[in-house]
Amino acid sequence: MRKVMSVTAPARSRHFVFLLLQDFSMAAFAVAVETLRIANRASGQELYRWTLASEDGTAATASNGVTLAVDMGLEATQRDDTLMVCGGLDIRKTTTRPVLNWLRRESRKGVAIGGLCTAAYTLAKAGLLNGKKCTIHWENHDSFQEEFLEVELTKAIYTVDGNRYSAAGGTSSLDLMLNMIASDHGQDLANAVADQLIYTSIRTDRDEQRLSVPTRIGVRHPKLSTVIHMMEENIEEPVSPSLLARDVGMSTRQLERLFRRYLNRSPKRYYMEIRLQKARNLLMQTDMSVINVALACGFASPSHFSKCYRAHYQTTPYRERGSQASLREI
Repeated sequence: MRKVMSVTAPARSRHFVFLLLQDFSMAAFAVAVETLRIANRASGQELYRWTLASEDGTAATASNGVTLAVDMGLEATQRDDTLMVCGGLDIRKTTTRPVLNWLRRESRKGVAIGGLCTAAYTLAKAGLLNGKKCTIHWENHDSFQEEFLEVELTKAIYTVDGNRYSAAGGTSSLDLMLNMIASDHGQDLANAVADQLIYTSIRTDRDEQRLSVPTRIGVRHPKLSTVIHMMEENIEEPVSPSLLARDVGMSTRQLERLFRRYLNRSPKRYYMEIRLQKARNLLMQTDMSVINVALACGFASPSHFSKCYRAHYQTTPYRERGSQASLREI
C-alpha cells in the first residue's frame, strides 16, 4: 500500500507555467514536471498544478523531436504563479522579442520566474537577472559570462536568488524542484519524492555541474588535477608551464613527464586545446568578433589565433562562424 505523507493543506496549490521554447530540453522539462506530479501523489493532495505555454500558443517541439500540445500562448499569469522558461538548443534564436516583452511584463507583477537548461540566457536578456546569481548549462557558460557582466554566474547545478530560479539542465531540474518542495512543505516530502524517483543523493546549490577533473580525465593524480584546474581558470591570461609547475612544487621537466605519462601530450598542448575549445564555444554561441574571441582566449593576435584554430579544427575561425550561421538559417 502506498504511503501518503502528512502535509498541512495549503490555502492554495502552487501553479507553475512552463514556457516551452522551440528545441527545448525534454529531459530538463520532463523531470521538473514529474517531480511535481510525484509530490502530489506522495502527499495525497494537489499541492502543485501546471500549465504549458509556447510563444504562439501552438504545439512546441523539443530538441529530440517530440512535440507537445500546450495550453496557452503568451498570456497574462497570476501574481502568485511560478513561471519556468524551458530552453534548449540555439537559445539566442528562440529568445525572441515577444518572449522578452512577456517576461518583462510578468516580472513587473512580481511573478517568480526561473530558467531551465539554457533559459537563464533568456532571463538575462530580459534584464531579469541583473545583480542576481544564476547558473546555465556548462556548455553555454563562457558565452554567457562574456555577454552578461552584470549577472553573477555560478557553476552550481541550480541557484535560487529571491524569486529568480535557474537550473543548468538535465537532472538539475529535479534538484531544483526538490528544493522548492522542501521549502514549501518540508524535507520529509522532498525525500519521499526523491525515493519514488530512485534518486539516492539529493544535490544542493553548492554542488557543481561538471564532473571533477580526475573523473573527467580518468586520472587521479592530485598535482595533475590542480594544474588542469589552474589552466581552466586562467584562459584569458594563460600561465606559463614553469609557473604552473612551481605552484604545485614540481620542476617544469617533471610537469612535462606527468602530462606525457597520463595525457600523452605536453602541458602547453593541453592548455592550447582548452583555450581553443572555449574559443569555439564563443564563436558558435555569441556575436563577439573573431578578434575579441581571440583576446578572450589568451591569443595576442588574430593571425596566431587563426593559425592555431585551423591546426586543431581544420577550419578557420571565420569559416566556423559562417558555417554556424548557415545552420541557424536551415
